[in-house]
Amino acid sequence: MKEQKLSPSAEARNLKDLEAISGNLYLSTVIIAKRSNQISQQIKEELSNKLSEFASDHDNLEEVHENREQIEISAMYEKMPKATLVATHEFLNDKVYYRLPDNESEG
Repeated sequence: MKEQKLSPSAEARNLKDLEAISGNLYLSTVIIAKRSNQISQQIKEELSNKLSEFASDHDNLEEVHENREQIEISAMYEKMPKATLVATHEFLNDKVYYRLPDNESEG
């Protein structure tokens, strides 16, 4: 995942801005939630891949050094902005593609 220059702190958002993009506040919330889940899954896979490099079937003397590296990697991911904040930022900056199903096909 790309490095985001986004504050890891939550910010107050104007609900009218969220509503204006999709025309419906609840639809905007669902879109952000789905994008947040996608981002969260990407981050989880990246972290798992990086930490799997340290997996070992036996104990050895280098374990302390490896644990330090694991801690550094984990700390880096903990400092990243949460997936919900990234998804909201992307949505507000028109970087999320979404489409609505055809209502005519129902019925």
